[in-house]
Amino acid sequence: MACWLYEGMLLFGVMVSSGLVYFVAAYWATGLAPGDMNVHPQLKSGLQASSFLVLGLYFIWMWRRGQTLAMKTWRIQIVATDGQKISRKTAFKRYLTSWIWFLPPLAVSSALGLPVVELTVLTLGWVAVWAVLSRFHPQGQFWHDAIAGTRLITTAT
Repeated sequence: MACWLYEGMLLFGVMVSSGLVYFVAAYWATGLAPGDMNVHPQLKSGLQASSFLVLGLYFIWMWRRGQTLAMKTWRIQIVATDGQKISRKTAFKRYLTSWIWFLPPLAVSSALGLPVVELTVLTLGWVAVWAVLSRFHPQGQFWHDAIAGTRLITTAT
């Protein structure tokens, strides 16, 4: 979990940069300022889609090479179940299945219109449940790794 938190801190800069690029492009194309997103919800949807794409590109690219920046720090490597490097297809599958960590809380929040604080509590609770469920997997893997056919290993150096 510490690696996951560190990854989030590193991705903060990536997401702020991509959001800035999106807002500059949106302003240039439409003349609308970021505060106008409530008036034009398609701008918000575009930001969400571009964020999903940027995250996907980052993780697929890094996992294909075996490690993200945070995984290198914590000496964790991702491999296929046979111990080989993972393919782009496998990395893409892992990226899509890793959203299981967030989709249920986001769906409940959207359906119930929960405020940010309640969404945060719900998300943290779901992440804790999801992490505990990995203890029930025969190899102790997270379920999205089992679905994608990947596993995390510790590297020597």
